[in-house]
Amino acid sequence: MPRSVNKAAAHRKRRRILKRARGYWGARSKLWTIAKHHIEKGLQYAYRDRRAKKRIFRRLWIVRINAAARLNWTTYSRLVAALHAKHISINRKVLADLAMNHPAAFAALVQQVMATPNAG
Repeated sequence: MPRSVNKAAAHRKRRRILKRARGYWGARSKLWTIAKHHIEKGLQYAYRDRRAKKRIFRRLWIVRINAAARLNWTTYSRLVAALHAKHISINRKVLADLAMNHPAAFAALVQQVMATPNAG
C-alpha cells in the first residue's frame, strides 16, 4: 500500500514558514529546515522578550523617579515609602512621566508627601 501524503497542506506549511523568514540572511530565508529552525527560535525570543520588556521599562521608570526625587532632596525608596504611608496609589509609569514631563508637578507631589508626617 503506498504511503499517503498531503502535498497541498505540506506546501502551504512550507510556504508559510518561508514567508515569515523573508529578510533573514542567506540560507535562513531560503532553505526549509534552516528557516524553520530560525523562525522557531525567533518566536521563542519574542515570547521571552515580551516579558523582559516589562521588567526593563519598570527599571527605567525607577531610575527616572530616583533622579527626579534626588533633585527634590529625597530618594526613590523614601518617596515610595512616604506615598505608601499616605495611602497614595500612583504607579511608577505615571510618576516617571510626571518626573520627566512635568517637573513642577512632581516637585509639588514630593513636597506634599514628604512635608507632613502621617496622620493615621
